[in-house]
Amino acid sequence: MKIIKTIAVLSLVLPALAFAQANTPRVDQRQANQEQRIDQGVASGSLTQREANRLDRGQQHVDNMENRAKSDGVVTRGERARLHQAQEVQSRRIYAQKHDRQHDFNHNGRVDRPRRR
Repeated sequence: MKIIKTIAVLSLVLPALAFAQANTPRVDQRQANQEQRIDQGVASGSLTQREANRLDRGQQHVDNMENRAKSDGVVTRGERARLHQAQEVQSRRIYAQKHDRQHDFNHNGRVDRPRRR
């Protein structure tokens, strides 16, 4: 009877321990920050809807990478490095798209061209 109880307790505790090892708070926080940057860019008009959609797909790609890394219960150092690199690439893309000459300041779905002087 003790063996059955021990097995039952271990079957409940081991998955929780595996999940604790697959915790990635820095990755999650950075993802949230980058999604906020995209939303802010749409709100200010510095990102067009098309640019925002493309950047959202890139963020989804990083989310998928994170989910694959967590799938076995442990995020290795190499997996963390790949996640960090993917987030760096996304961060640079967000910056580039927010600072290019395509804008949608009036939020009508069309790209506003800068006026020539």
